[in-house]
Amino acid sequence: MNNVIKVVIFGSWICYKYYKMMNIDIEKLKDIAIKAGDRILEIYDDKSLSKEVDYKSDNSPLTLADKASNDVIVKSLKEHFPEIPILSEEEKNIDYDQRKHWNTFWLVDPLDGTKEFIKRNGEFTVNIALIQQGYPVLGVIYAPVLKKLYVGDSFNANAYIIDENDIEIPLIVNRKTKNRIAVGSRSHSSEEESELLQTYGVEETISIGSSLKFCMVAEGKADIYYRHGPTMEWDTGAGQAIVEAAGGTVDNMKTKSRFNYNKENLLNGSFLVLGF
Repeated sequence: MNNVIKVVIFGSWICYKYYKMMNIDIEKLKDIAIKAGDRILEIYDDKSLSKEVDYKSDNSPLTLADKASNDVIVKSLKEHFPEIPILSEEEKNIDYDQRKHWNTFWLVDPLDGTKEFIKRNGEFTVNIALIQQGYPVLGVIYAPVLKKLYVGDSFNANAYIIDENDIEIPLIVNRKTKNRIAVGSRSHSSEEESELLQTYGVEETISIGSSLKFCMVAEGKADIYYRHGPTMEWDTGAGQAIVEAAGGTVDNMKTKSRFNYNKENLLNGSFLVLGF
């Protein structure tokens, strides 16, 4: 056995040991995501409230629902997992000198797809990921309007969706060699994306909002998702955990290596999600 393989196996064993020591209850995590989604729906269904839109410093929309969902998630995570720090989109101003010492932390996007929320198309999600040693190892994504909950547990190579009928269905990527389908954003696209997709033999592109793009690859409904434009770490952590647990990959296009987290600058570069 060469030294590289030994290092990978040892690193995975250490992460698994930490995971077991912390006794992460996935059922609690699923409940937290659903409760946050229910809180979002209370605002989404109240048209007078859902129109209350502020803007962040970068001019992206911030709704009451973002704040309400974040409150539910952060309070619940602190209650059930008090030893694990939290990095949330709504509470992101944590100095890197503090964060860089985190071996394990929760990465949270309380409402991914705020623009989709404002458009009222239902394509928004709650994202919670557990990051260990710089990589996502557990993730849940809940789509409140669609009543779909996606779960990815990389330790056990276990990924599944609980659909709107409360049926649990395993997730596995579709390893197609031709007639591939790409999934892209409703709100973001680029010429670079179109050019790259052509090199992978993509014959059809589906548009959908938020982290549901990762979920479509994990479900085998799409084969590739490429994002050239900027995202933040909380936009991708949970989706990556789910795709990888379903057998896919998420790579940094600059380094050609597995996408990593807890960088000094939380802005992501280009990435490629493959189900084959």
